[in-house]
Amino acid sequence: MTIYFYKVDEPYGCFSNFSLHDICINGQKWLTVEHYYQAQKFVTSADERLVAAIRAVPTPQEAANLGRDPNYRLRADWEAVKISVMCEAVKTKFLTHTDIQQILLKTGDRLIVENSPTDYYWGCGCDQTGQNHLGKILMSVRHDISQSLANCEKL
Repeated sequence: MTIYFYKVDEPYGCFSNFSLHDICINGQKWLTVEHYYQAQKFVTSADERLVAAIRAVPTPQEAANLGRDPNYRLRADWEAVKISVMCEAVKTKFLTHTDIQQILLKTGDRLIVENSPTDYYWGCGCDQTGQNHLGKILMSVRHDISQSLANCEKL
């Protein structure tokens, strides 16, 4: 059985980058994964001032709106680093919050899909042909945490 998620108020909503689970990376606290991810688009760019602006907005939707604004210039290496940025943020989220870590682990080996009707990169898109990179990252994080816990039990 496939696990589908999208909105934070629906089943498995904690898998969404908009879920209100803060993370701390490099000594900085971020309200959500979405805040962190969108801000990283502008590190070392001509619009680097947006990093602090995005970090300060009160909602993940506002962070997304700022980060997706085509009037701002992204960092030169964004396409090369965006997957690793997302991996770090998602893994940090599930290592930090053990309540949602348990929800992730209880999905076992089931396929996890971000059921976004519009996102064909991070999600599956409206016709299920998207790349589902966020789902793949969640499954990778689930595997890594499971392996780490299994290794601890062997000690």
